[in-house]
Amino acid sequence: MNVEIFDRAAARVLPLAPHVDMALILGSGWSDAIVAHANFAVRARLPYSEIPGLGAAKVVGHAGELVIGEWNGATSLIPMTIAVWCGRRHYYEGEGWEAVLMPVELSRRMGGKRMLVTNASGGINPALRPGDFVVIKDHINTVGINPLIGPHNPAWGARFPDMSAVYTFYLRERLRAATEKTGLRAMEGVYAFTSGPVYETPAEVEGYKRAGADIVGMSTVPEAVFARACAIEVAGLSLVTNYASGIAPVPLSHEEVLAAAQTAKPRMAQILASFLDTFA
Repeated sequence: MNVEIFDRAAARVLPLAPHVDMALILGSGWSDAIVAHANFAVRARLPYSEIPGLGAAKVVGHAGELVIGEWNGATSLIPMTIAVWCGRRHYYEGEGWEAVLMPVELSRRMGGKRMLVTNASGGINPALRPGDFVVIKDHINTVGINPLIGPHNPAWGARFPDMSAVYTFYLRERLRAATEKTGLRAMEGVYAFTSGPVYETPAEVEGYKRAGADIVGMSTVPEAVFARACAIEVAGLSLVTNYASGIAPVPLSHEEVLAAAQTAKPRMAQILASFLDTFA
């Protein structure tokens, strides 16, 4: 990866927020689930198009805006500064790893030690139905692509980083508690990462199921792997927006994903708010 691209982006972003306590990377449909919350005080906003090397979000459902703000929870004594990345870039867009990993790298440079990554996914586990939430406990990289391939940069951790606990246990517990507190249906599960942009075939979904996957999607894993290598604590939360291919009775479509996310948006906001309140 080209460090100079990250340097140029940092020169634009860090003056707005030299330090953050946590970063949120919000995927399909999640983009405005927390920014409009009464307990979130916006301090700065910056379109992705103004961040060198990131560029405007090109997928419907991703707002494409960085929002810096302070979370003042119900029991907060000191506000928590948060970088909210409203939308993400994807590997399948073909513009390299720099755009995909920009939120992680800039959050790292801002001193962020915790990160919550959200997404929309297809449900594989028969216990899941659209509208359910899944706390990601592990993942399967089905395509083998990895952002750390290439020359080693010591700033990003060890040459061979350990991945035995990508998703930090205590953050997973807080996410589960947050969903239970709001009375919502959630389970822990394994996320299968595919490169996209095509949806999976029924045979592929069956293979992922046999490998232990509960949900499947086209994001999250590159960010989580990179963050873990950089010693950032990671939590992952997925909204099941549809049944995976071969399970669904109808062909899959992005419109279905967006519609399900829109319906679930109030519940998304409840979970995120409850989760952030656990750090008060």
